[in-house]
Amino acid sequence: MFFGNIERPPRLSEFQLEVPDKLIGQRPYKKRDECKLMVLDKKDGSIQHKKFKDITSLFKKGDVLVLNNTQVFSARLFASKEKSESKVEVFLLRELDNDLWEAMVKPARKVRIGNKLYFNNDIACDVIDNTVSGGRVLRFEFKENKNLYSFIDKYGNAPLPPYIKRKSELSDKNDYQTVYATERGSVAAPTAGIHFTKPMLNAIKKKGVNIAYITLHIGLGTFRSILVEDLTRHNMDSEYYEVPAETAEIINVARKHKKKIWVVGTSSVRALETVVVSGFQITAKSGWTDKFIYPPYNFKMCDCLITNFHQPKSTLMMLVSAFSNKDTIMKAYEEAIKKKYKFYSYGDSMLIM
Repeated sequence: MFFGNIERPPRLSEFQLEVPDKLIGQRPYKKRDECKLMVLDKKDGSIQHKKFKDITSLFKKGDVLVLNNTQVFSARLFASKEKSESKVEVFLLRELDNDLWEAMVKPARKVRIGNKLYFNNDIACDVIDNTVSGGRVLRFEFKENKNLYSFIDKYGNAPLPPYIKRKSELSDKNDYQTVYATERGSVAAPTAGIHFTKPMLNAIKKKGVNIAYITLHIGLGTFRSILVEDLTRHNMDSEYYEVPAETAEIINVARKHKKKIWVVGTSSVRALETVVVSGFQITAKSGWTDKFIYPPYNFKMCDCLITNFHQPKSTLMMLVSAFSNKDTIMKAYEEAIKKKYKFYSYGDSMLIM
């Protein structure tokens, strides 16, 4: 690919970093807002070390705080194969149609088209197709007055990511969820927002900050590895998003008056950047986005980014590197390791501004 005088994207291998296992958060903080907060100046690379609850003091009247209100559902289920004692793990990804779901199954080699899986006496499913990503398409059937969501809520397990090396516990259904989650649909939490508490959000509102919500349902693709050295050849999984008219109006007015847009999480950034129109305005819209943001990138709808510390060589790390620059982010991550910050979903927080 010819780039001419345009800055060439970095290679995948340039994002390599060794994160010690002991720094990968395995459990949440007892108090959400007590986690560490690294404040990074994206221009000069200077760093301050704070607590997350200190972030409230940094907002100014008229600023906008954008939150992803997606809700994680308990997507990990267990079933038995028909005419067999074999146990099968079923990880629901998304509903394709009424009672029709895309899912990952384990062990995949033992689950074939035509198999029937039983979850209990009331709920079962037929395996009707394979997917290009190695998953299965399942058609669920229920006894009268039963439905899958009530079963999920009661028997499903929180879909903890693979780097959390323990079994899901009942408490994870609450902990692996933001306090403002309302729209069911994610199989991974927008973890940048996990640190907010309701009292914090109320305090931010009292400062005259407008809180605006978008929805982006996070899929399993958030954990998928990039397999190509050339970032321009990586394809993102599509994820459903919705930017309501009220949110678009709040952001556009703030932009007009040169107020700061604070965005919580890479999922929120991707949704906003998907709906940008000319003149640094956004439009209300819903649909599917496969937007992949990597350096170099000109952000239109984000002045301050609240995020976690991400897996090296992940699409999430690419986005935060684009928001600052790769070298600054790599140095900040090295500083985080030195200061023993916790990484990933149940880890500490970073503010880039």
